Amino acid sequence: MQLRRLASFFVVLAGLVTASVSAYAADPENTMIITLKDGDVTIALRPDLAPEHVAQIKKLVRDHAYDNVAFHRVIDGFMAQTGDVKFGNMNKGFNAQAVGTGGSDLPDLPAEFSQAEHYKRGVVGMARSQDPNSANSQFFIMFGPAPPLDGQYTIVGNVVSGMDLVDKIKKGDEADNGTVTDPDRMIKVRIAADK
Repeated sequence: MQLRRLASFFVVLAGLVTASVSAYAADPENTMIITLKDGDVTIALRPDLAPEHVAQIKKLVRDHAYDNVAFHRVIDGFMAQTGDVKFGNMNKGFNAQAVGTGGSDLPDLPAEFSQAEHYKRGVVGMARSQDPNSANSQFFIMFGPAPPLDGQYTIVGNVVSGMDLVDKIKKGDEADNGTVTDPDRMIKVRIAADK
């Protein structure tokens, strides 16, 4: 009996989490669509968790700063990192030695860590240096859970469709911290409200 109640609780909890993420996906103003070589990945942005980070991402998207930016660091089973608009644009200014060290012309952001949300498959987080207040434009999409990141990196969204396409992003060399030679890119990035 106790086991059945516990199972019912988890079913209800899973439904609430799904409904919560789906609610964000239904908001075109906070839905980011990344076109990859194999199709579109839809991300529900989470201004409820990280309003400043989400606002900066949306500004960069609307400035077309993310278009043609490489997935420069991709570690199988862990995450795919992109968003270095300074050194990662594969059509202009791509720098294989510097990609991953740059950001944008916008200011770095103060940390907006969440204790309630966890790093698991499909979560989108902001990359940063050792300084917790150094996130700028780079972000990563999780392939699987990573509890050590919880409360240490700002969560900005969740993939709601196209995770199978994220799985196909070219992986990097694990011996070289996931550095990718001839990387895949975000071909185009847009906010769903901007038809």
